[in-house]
Amino acid sequence: MSTRRRFLLGTFAAAGALAVGWSFTPPRQRLVTGAPLPSAAGQAPLNGWVKIGRDDVVTVMMAKSEMGQGVHTVLAAILAEELDADWSRVRTEMSPIDPIYNNLAMVVDGLPFHPDEHGMLRRFAGWMTAKTMREFGLMVTGGSSSTKDLWLPMRQAGASARAMLAAAAARQWGVEVGAIAVAEGVVSHAPSGRSARFGELAEAAAREPLPGSPALKDPKSFRLLGKPVRRIDARDKIAGKAVFGMDVRPPGMLYAAVQMCPTLGGSVRSFDASKAQALPGVRKVVAFPPLHGGTGGVAVIADAPWQALQAAPQVAVEWEHGELAGFSSAAAIEDFSARLAQADGFPFLRRGDVDAALASAAKTVEAEYRAPWLAHTPMEPINCTVQLRDGRGTVWLSTQVPGLTRMAAARALGIDQEAVEVRVQQLGGAFGRRNEVDFVGQAAAIARQADGAPVQLLWTREQDLRHDLFRPACVSRFRAGLDAQGALVAWRNVSAGQAIIPQVLKRMWGLPGVGPDKTSSEGAFDQPYEFPNVRVAHETVALPLQVGFWRAVGHSHHAFFKEGFMDEVAAAAGKDPVAFRAALLQQHPRHLAVLERAAQMADWGKAPPEASDGRRRARGVALHQSFGSIVAQVAQVSVGEDRAIRVERVWCAIDCGFAANPNLIRQQMESGIVYGLSAALHGELTIENGQVAQTNFHDYPALRIDECPVIEIAIVDSAEHPEGVGEPGLPPIAPAVANAVFAATGQRLRALPLKLA
Repeated sequence: MSTRRRFLLGTFAAAGALAVGWSFTPPRQRLVTGAPLPSAAGQAPLNGWVKIGRDDVVTVMMAKSEMGQGVHTVLAAILAEELDADWSRVRTEMSPIDPIYNNLAMVVDGLPFHPDEHGMLRRFAGWMTAKTMREFGLMVTGGSSSTKDLWLPMRQAGASARAMLAAAAARQWGVEVGAIAVAEGVVSHAPSGRSARFGELAEAAAREPLPGSPALKDPKSFRLLGKPVRRIDARDKIAGKAVFGMDVRPPGMLYAAVQMCPTLGGSVRSFDASKAQALPGVRKVVAFPPLHGGTGGVAVIADAPWQALQAAPQVAVEWEHGELAGFSSAAAIEDFSARLAQADGFPFLRRGDVDAALASAAKTVEAEYRAPWLAHTPMEPINCTVQLRDGRGTVWLSTQVPGLTRMAAARALGIDQEAVEVRVQQLGGAFGRRNEVDFVGQAAAIARQADGAPVQLLWTREQDLRHDLFRPACVSRFRAGLDAQGALVAWRNVSAGQAIIPQVLKRMWGLPGVGPDKTSSEGAFDQPYEFPNVRVAHETVALPLQVGFWRAVGHSHHAFFKEGFMDEVAAAAGKDPVAFRAALLQQHPRHLAVLERAAQMADWGKAPPEASDGRRRARGVALHQSFGSIVAQVAQVSVGEDRAIRVERVWCAIDCGFAANPNLIRQQMESGIVYGLSAALHGELTIENGQVAQTNFHDYPALRIDECPVIEIAIVDSAEHPEGVGEPGLPPIAPAVANAVFAATGQRLRALPLKLA
């Protein structure tokens, strides 16, 4: 029995007696909140997800944060589809914090199982995890899980509200409910010619009992889902009316700028604020400790942002640099590599006898791949506004984790969580950075000293980059074996780097990490290739450097490692890269179809047209599954005498299950490719003596518009359950580009960012 299985079975057995009866009941309902849904005059809540006003406006409650990915549009459309609402009358509103809004799918998907594993253990673990998360989990937007998590609850909420409207109409008109029709926001009874708008029936409908099992539509009758419905937030964004965290302006608001210890995790030993306090507009200077994985520092509270920003550097601080004072990123990565010489790591996947197969192979191939630490750099810098007044706290911010925000703010304010209200605004990007609450603790600690005034904390871009909680670096070593015919017979892979989950558990709740962290090996062990003999493992390295979830998490680097080495093995076998992969996907028709679709789009097998300027041009391919979706990409690159890599075109095919909104899927594939290219071509964070060397986009570049390739997207038709799209477009792009560079130059690039010698 594998170590992972023993761990999981042992964990469940330990709680066995308490959970026997509870474990056989399904997760509790996700339609009705524990407390009444906040409603304005004239609004009637029909369940925890929808309110209908007398003006016929349908307000859909949003438990997921809108950060540009279009989640409010697709979730509102799911509910509106089953409700048969008039889409022009649909609006959205952020939900309160309640267990029905907890994210079940993200945590269930985080269990360390291979996607092909469908046995009893996995089903039981998923069942128990979903039940637990329903009661004790978190509201969180992440893991490309929003649509997957709420696909059924939103449909049920819409169908329930529709049934209640029909029941109310039937009761008022004295007719059979089966004769009632609902369409485009109107309830009608054809035999009598009666009809009523939603707003006319809403209050009566709210008094109807919640249906037990409302009938859901046949997807063949969908009129919104599967269609390129316009974004519900587009009009406000075009008009400049959308409100982000930085835009909130409660009355009497003050501003805070901070000076943090230049060494990550450091704190304040002492400070002299006399110069800063003498400057115009300065109200107060306060110190704050390192909170939730962050760094300590001093804050200047002032009347205006510019006053605070000018005064903060004038505070003379003596720093306590802490345990990262001697940390070097370059030395740490070399240490990861050295560990792989002896480490076997925790095995996430084992099949067959890989050592025997390698020993008997006709040819073996070996390589080591590396990826650096990365920052998130969302366009909206870190900010948070907090007010403590009359023993109650209010927090305005852009966040992916409202529940954790409330917890962190309550701790720093010294009050109960129930006394804290969190008002989530739109997010100007996040990519995982706003899963963290270090800045929330800072803002609350500062606001506690503001004598009841709301205080807006705003980091500079430099602080945002240098005080991030970074994507972990990783080193991965491979060895593969081929038989005499060039068929793959063995695949051995062990990686080394930090694990995120243990750090999150400690910095959020003070808990020790337990069991394997799937994110440390995801993208390496959970892939569809049919290896006859395989072992994939990860060696966790504990470091005081704080790391966090970065877009696509472990997939972001393991896809580069795995697909780069797959190309190396194909070349050693003398096989075409697409054909070599296809031979390993014979029992995975969906993956094979996606691979073939991308190859077809790019005219794989035909030489790309020659460049008029003499640059060498070639194409590379990569296939990767992440967050339930299958993505294949072909990148066309050119390389000139300057050795610069120019990505000219990208062809991308995706199977993400049912395509709820094709436009949003295409947008997210493009977004993932562009964000991934920024990391593939430019992204590298270097740390010396615990201090980040990079400061802004001049030395930590994002992809510029003149570097952006032409991108073509194909969505493979599927009737499967919707899966993630926010992150799956990112992992394949770096290996596709690296493989194209090899085809053009013969030079194999095994480290990110991609640089030719």
